[in-house]
Amino acid sequence: MTADDWLAETRTSYDTVADSYAHLVRDFLAEAPHERAILALFAELVDAAGGGPVADVGCGPGRVTAHLHTLGVDAFGIDLSPGMIEVARRDHPELRFEVGSMTDLDLADGSVAGLVAWYSLIHIPDDQIDTVLAHFRRVLRRGGPLLLGFHVGDETSLKTEGYGGHPMRLHVHRRQPARMAAWLRASGFRIESETTLTSPESKLAGITIARRER
Repeated sequence: MTADDWLAETRTSYDTVADSYAHLVRDFLAEAPHERAILALFAELVDAAGGGPVADVGCGPGRVTAHLHTLGVDAFGIDLSPGMIEVARRDHPELRFEVGSMTDLDLADGSVAGLVAWYSLIHIPDDQIDTVLAHFRRVLRRGGPLLLGFHVGDETSLKTEGYGGHPMRLHVHRRQPARMAAWLRASGFRIESETTLTSPESKLAGITIARRER
């Protein structure tokens, strides 16, 4: 499958389920105190590094972008799916949301003080991870924190239905924290913390905070 193929399938799938997905995940953070604590820590790290704009890449309906905003973060969202961006703009009209792809991130070098990819790397194939992380490193200021959330495991599954029974076609990749850490180090990041937890978002999640090192 080419990059154009899986990107198109991912975009179409999330366009199809945008409203039902937004309804499903609306209260997830309210039910996830550990994840809220990690987001609060990330907000503190951004502030301690001098503050500035923070990109929520793969923002979906914008709930994490909005939560970061309540923590005093100058957050904006980017998502591959125009349908998701439409929902995000509708539900959070005070915030900025843009259509874009993390495989070709349209942000200037060193333009963000922090970056979040909250369970949004899960559809990126292994052979594209280096490209994505290179973009993350490029747009982050030196020393800027990166927050990743991902599903832990060793398998890839094909999702053909979800979020209200709507048809989808996309692959869900689960990764071990050690593998994610190795990718990050190879891409010029320093690991600051690694956590595994369960939440409404994931049966077993990996949460990693890293920092652009060079």
